[in-house]
Amino acid sequence: MRLATLVTAVATAAAACLSAACSAPDAAEDSVVTRAYETGTLTIGIRFDQPGLSERTIDGRFVGFDVDVAEFVADELGVAADDITWRETTPAQRESDLSSGAVDLVVAAYSITEERKETVSFAGPYFVTGQDLLVRASATEIDGPEALSGKRLCSVTGSTSAAQVKERFARTLELVEYPRNSDCVTALLAGQVDAVTTDAAILAGFAAQNPELLRLVGEPFSTERYGVGLRKGDTDGQAAVAAAIERMIESGRWRESLERNLGPSGYPLPEPPEVTER
Repeated sequence: MRLATLVTAVATAAAACLSAACSAPDAAEDSVVTRAYETGTLTIGIRFDQPGLSERTIDGRFVGFDVDVAEFVADELGVAADDITWRETTPAQRESDLSSGAVDLVVAAYSITEERKETVSFAGPYFVTGQDLLVRASATEIDGPEALSGKRLCSVTGSTSAAQVKERFARTLELVEYPRNSDCVTALLAGQVDAVTTDAAILAGFAAQNPELLRLVGEPFSTERYGVGLRKGDTDGQAAVAAAIERMIESGRWRESLERNLGPSGYPLPEPPEVTER
């Protein structure tokens, strides 16, 4: 339990703690920091169907870069991996899951936007990617979003990807929305849609699972900054999580996780981002 790091992030230097036997951190009563300290548990919202980022395996394990980030942050808050309750949260549910208390944190390829910051507090970013397209390997004519005129494009309901498409390209294509990216990929493989759009890091994982059938176009057309979502106004939690992300980057665990989880897909691994939301 690394309470010294936690207290430094959320309290004054005088309140810093140097052992597991110290007093509770100086954080608001309703902060995730306090809940983690008092209960020793956290409920964290992730996706269950994003290879490389967060995926539930056949034997019930949770693996991926987002999972590693969530476990590192939880450990910094004093919660062991075995004491995390994982809850699936979709893009359409993330804000309501946080505000209702169904989850304590969301680590689910959750892009930081000004609109979302009206109802959610973010710490991060811990990763930066861009929106791209996944198509069938045989669809060589699709080399970017401008080539989708008259075609059917699939995206996830409630995602920034769907919003981007509606704003920039909806006049020239038919947008199909499903709750999960895996639903879109299934529709793509079945020939029901012509392309899937979401963040390139997510699409790379699906392409790696079906290398002979699917390909990533490789022409990103947005910037997506992934943050850890917290309940609105939890400034103590925001500071503690931001400090945890920075510690993960500085320790080398961030790069190690990226190489293990996203490296096999061929996705070009970025440099660590500057943590600005704190």
